[in-house]
Amino acid sequence: MKYTSKIFVTVDVILFKEKIRDLEILLIKRKNEPFRDYWALPGGFVDENEDLKIAASRELLEETSILCKELTQTKAYGTPFRDPRSHTISVAFYGEVGEEVIGKAADDAKELAWFSITNLPELAFDHAEIIADAIEIRKKNKPE
Repeated sequence: MKYTSKIFVTVDVILFKEKIRDLEILLIKRKNEPFRDYWALPGGFVDENEDLKIAASRELLEETSILCKELTQTKAYGTPFRDPRSHTISVAFYGEVGEEVIGKAADDAKELAWFSITNLPELAFDHAEIIADAIEIRKKNKPE
């Protein structure tokens, strides 16, 4: 009997924007279940035969209309039940854009907004953990 995995691979993107006295993160308001109307990181399922970084760039562009050329892989998240639909493993990426970048909600995103890292809304999935890890990784890679 052939075994077929029921684990899906997803990507999440933490997009930073540095302001004069603040650091902001782009979030989308989810249009669909699970977590409809909750704020979340842009992201989604990796297509068959798709490179992870390309999937992250594609999902970011599809949901926010933002193209970020430099994305850096941070960590993978695979705790069972992190997504109520199925067992998913998400690979997170972070990038930075200039202050002039705004974005426009599209695809699975009902709306989007930039939030200060010190004032984040309630988040879907395990995105609070992913954001916290990305902030620490960014600090190590970009000392003040």
